[in-house]
Amino acid sequence: MMAIFMDRHDLKGYSAVDVAEAHRKDLEVQDEYGVKFLTYWFDHQRGTAFCLIDAPDKETAQCVHRVAHGHVAGEVVEVALSAVEAFLGRIHDPEPLAGKSQTKDGAHRAIMFTDIVGSTEMTARLGDRMGTELVRAHDSVVRRCLKEHGGSEVKHTGDGIMASFVSPTQAVDCATAIHQGFHRYNRGNAEPIHIRIGIDCGEPVEDSNDLFGRTVQLAARLCSAASSDQILVSESVFRDQDSGATFVEVARLQLKGFSMPIPAFECAWAGSVGI
Repeated sequence: MMAIFMDRHDLKGYSAVDVAEAHRKDLEVQDEYGVKFLTYWFDHQRGTAFCLIDAPDKETAQCVHRVAHGHVAGEVVEVALSAVEAFLGRIHDPEPLAGKSQTKDGAHRAIMFTDIVGSTEMTARLGDRMGTELVRAHDSVVRRCLKEHGGSEVKHTGDGIMASFVSPTQAVDCATAIHQGFHRYNRGNAEPIHIRIGIDCGEPVEDSNDLFGRTVQLAARLCSAASSDQILVSESVFRDQDSGATFVEVARLQLKGFSMPIPAFECAWAGSVGI
């Protein structure tokens, strides 16, 4: 029975064209070894590439790389296809657009959580039917902003949404758009909706069972720690994004599951206090 593996290559100094050519060479050789290279991602800024491989074992997958171009992986982990598709959006090479060259995206992802503040109390006060309608209103605003800013919904959490983005900038811009959307919504509705958002970013190489284990956990914890109408982002997001948003460093947070206090930054948005 074949297994699914993801490997990581350190390719600093190489271009997207170089990596695309290496992938093409893998495809030429793969049948000789009973291996199928499903797709790859390349992050030029960090000089990292990741391959998704259907292979009998890690050694055979590495052998194809060695024979095809010599760029063996520094790390190979077994993964679940459902996790890969949820966080990276695909498990096969995308179809090239007509008339355009195909460019691979990076494996680095930003993870965002939204949460309706006081949802349990709101449902108890208004009843299940009205509470459900307000959750639907939340979902509509968030999903519209995800579509506009290139986000992918990973799952619904009951009173919020978990989403992933190719870049921290997209996540930050989407988060500010979401808050602005609710700011407008609340002006015309007797029952306002207030939310909080947390964002972190990372790469899927630390845990074969959960590609974004720590990143997902930190984004969720930041969301829980945020106040009403607040966006909290990790230090990684603050340093990696190039949004026009304004950030203010907050006191280090002692978050559940993290032994050391975590640096965090508040992202201001038009309509928030003082903006």
